[in-house]
Amino acid sequence: MTVSISIFKPAELPQQLFYAVLKLRADVFIVEQQSCYPDIDGHDLDEDTVHLCALEDGKVLCTVRIMEIGSPSPRIGRVATASSARGRGLAGELMKQAVGLCQPHAQIQLSAQTQLESWYGKFGFQRSGADYDDDGIMHLPMIRDGGKAAL
Repeated sequence: MTVSISIFKPAELPQQLFYAVLKLRADVFIVEQQSCYPDIDGHDLDEDTVHLCALEDGKVLCTVRIMEIGSPSPRIGRVATASSARGRGLAGELMKQAVGLCQPHAQIQLSAQTQLESWYGKFGFQRSGADYDDDGIMHLPMIRDGGKAAL
C-alpha cells in the first residue's frame, strides 16, 4: 500500500474527503483526547486555507491545516494522525510540506500541545509564550522564524 500526499484549497476538496478529514480530527481531538472543543471553527473553508492529507487506499491517515497561507504570518494547526497510522512519519512529512508551502520569510505560528514542543522544534518552531490550558489540554504558542533555512 502506497501513501500519497494531497494538498487542497477548500474549493478543490472533495466532499467525502473533507468529511473524512473532519472525522479524523474529531476522533483524535474530541474522542481520543476527551476534549470537547469547537474543532469546526469556520476556517476550514476560508479561501486562504490549505489542507494537506496523507492518504492510503482512499483513507485519510493524517491531516494538517494551514490558515492564511499567503500572509506573512500563517498558522499551521489541526495536525492529526489516525492511531493506526502513528509511528510512520506521516505527520512529519506533512509538517515539512506545510512549512514549505508558506512564504519563504513567513513567521509561521502554531499552538502545540506541550508534550509535542520538541517534536515541533524539529521543524524550526520555538516557544513564543507561556503554557496555557485549552479545554483541559496544556498548550503553548510556538513560532517559526521566517529567516530559518528551508527544510
